[in-house]
Amino acid sequence: MLELLDPRVDVIFKRIFGSEHNKDVLLAFLNSTFREAGEPPLTEIVLLNPYTEPDSPNDKQSIMDIKAKTAKGELLNIEMQLFNPYHMEKRTLFYWSEMYYHQIPKGGNYNTLKKCVTINILNYSCLPNDRYHSVFHLREDRTGIKLVDDIEIHIMELTKLSEHSAELEEGGLVNWLLFLKGVDQSNWEVLTMKEPMLKKAMDTLEFLSQDTAARLAYDARMKALSDEVSLIESAQKFAEEKGRAETSKEIAIRLLERGVDLQTVSEATGLSVEEVKGLKQ
Repeated sequence: MLELLDPRVDVIFKRIFGSEHNKDVLLAFLNSTFREAGEPPLTEIVLLNPYTEPDSPNDKQSIMDIKAKTAKGELLNIEMQLFNPYHMEKRTLFYWSEMYYHQIPKGGNYNTLKKCVTINILNYSCLPNDRYHSVFHLREDRTGIKLVDDIEIHIMELTKLSEHSAELEEGGLVNWLLFLKGVDQSNWEVLTMKEPMLKKAMDTLEFLSQDTAARLAYDARMKALSDEVSLIESAQKFAEEKGRAETSKEIAIRLLERGVDLQTVSEATGLSVEEVKGLKQ
């Protein structure tokens, strides 16, 4: 049997969901997401950063996320996280705010700002609940009324899925997430019965798994991701052993010395990118 590549690795995830050829796959996934959240389906999307070959396995900016726009002009950002980047909650808000902020030029009309939706698919547990799909809005604590509908954040945690047959028969978003998690191929037909567009996603994964160039890119990316995780963990362990007060700065310096990029150092330490730049200089 063909050894499948892991669709949770960003370079493969984006080729399945973030290419022009598979825009219908992304639309079906998004509609399953919004349907489960009780929201109306989308009729059309425009990819703002379709898949392109990265310059190197470490080139995160070209492959990490998928940006799209709806027919109403609302902005979407979909990201798959194989490993815990640390400070995920703050990181999510930061990237959401960038998406919202850059819609209009400085001094522009605030009325033109459109809703921005972030969808994070995590291969680890993040929230203190047992739900595989959590949706956040900006609401008043006691009455539950929304301040504004412009912020929406979806957190999907693959670790909170199980493969019981009752779940497989439900259809909808859970089927897409089980596919990403790597459900046994013997269950693929069941998954596609209520989510037919999953068949195209599966066909794409099978094609990529047989493609020499795709497998080489996958192997290189996996090595880069593993190296990144090892560097962060070793730097944190060093700081813990030393037990010094300036832990974050020490971790940052050690990561910079090993060639880790500024954004990753910022995410690993909680320091701002500007603070990391100052340490580098």
